[in-house]
Amino acid sequence: MGSIVSNAVRDSARDENCTLNIAGVCNYQPETTVFAHLPDESKGMGTKSDDLSGCYACHACHDAIDSRSKSGLSAEDREWYMRRAMVRTWRRMHDKGLLVIKGVRS
Repeated sequence: MGSIVSNAVRDSARDENCTLNIAGVCNYQPETTVFAHLPDESKGMGTKSDDLSGCYACHACHDAIDSRSKSGLSAEDREWYMRRAMVRTWRRMHDKGLLVIKGVRS
């Protein structure tokens, strides 16, 4: 199976609110938001995860998740924030028409 890569998904993070929203870390500045890839089984040596495994992350939360800053998050909290953010991001992408699920009724 090939890697899922989408410029539309990556570009969709521009000016979005952070979906990680890590308590005490988030800067709430949409202009710093990027599409942050989260670890999953699609990640290989020196490669990012698929574009399905990611979230909208402000600069501060992205640094905390990638351990570039001292957030004090436990491994369990880090995992919880990442998975919550991924689902929040899927919902935003669905609302934008980037993620289409057959048979969904509004």
